[in-house]
Amino acid sequence: MTLVDTPPVRTSAPLGRVVLAELRWVLRRPRNLLALLMLAALPVLLGTAIALAGGPSRGGPSVLTAVAGNGLVLPVAALVLAQSLLLPLVVAMVAADALAGESAHGTLRGLLLAPVSRVRLVGVKAVGVLVMAVLSVTVVAVSGVVTGLVIVGGDGLVTLSGTTLPMGSALGRVALAVGWSSVQMAAVGAVALAISAFTDHPLVVMAATMGGLITFGVLGTIPALDWLHPLLLTTDWSAVVDVLRDPLSGDTLATGLFRAGCYLLVGMSVAVGRIATKDV
Repeated sequence: MTLVDTPPVRTSAPLGRVVLAELRWVLRRPRNLLALLMLAALPVLLGTAIALAGGPSRGGPSVLTAVAGNGLVLPVAALVLAQSLLLPLVVAMVAADALAGESAHGTLRGLLLAPVSRVRLVGVKAVGVLVMAVLSVTVVAVSGVVTGLVIVGGDGLVTLSGTTLPMGSALGRVALAVGWSSVQMAAVGAVALAISAFTDHPLVVMAATMGGLITFGVLGTIPALDWLHPLLLTTDWSAVVDVLRDPLSGDTLATGLFRAGCYLLVGMSVAVGRIATKDV
């Protein structure tokens, strides 16, 4: 009698296949596609309004004032505006669907009972949130670049310091703004994902995340609480404008990245800890 070696039986799907399935689910949802369309429309509306008005009104934010005749400032200005509300809202919505939405539809229990590591499950969901966060920021920036060059005009980037950067360097500054803002939105996504692990109601996740960010913004404007400002995620969000300065000022940008990294680590740790101990 001969023994025939049998191939090992796979108990879980390959990681790449699972990630691709999650990304297809995220990127095919009508609400997510509508959110991306809304983000793409923001720079178009902003650039059109500035062009029709002959430039922003005096006394407005300096980054908006610099848009007139300087189209490559538009993507950064659009990121500043979207970062305060629209981008966090989109990221919170996707994070809410990732765990709380699955739980509300009764599918999370099946995922937790499957022979798949729960840490891996959270990791796959986090990838979906991260991709949507990066894609959302990129859509705003790309739409801003195209709109700025077509509607506003300009063959270079006139920085807030008064110098002029060539097209290549200008696009590099825009890419830097995209990367920096993506990390900030990834931190928001990690916090929202942690909240999503504790509830079955996606609206609770969105309300808690946006309510927390609004509270952070209000606390950040109170001088008496300056000791608290280094702990608030939103403290350095306006620092993305520093990419428009020459020479580039990186201290505040680096501080913002470090703070976002801390929130990202804490949020993911809480989400993993909750799902790992969640009853089914």
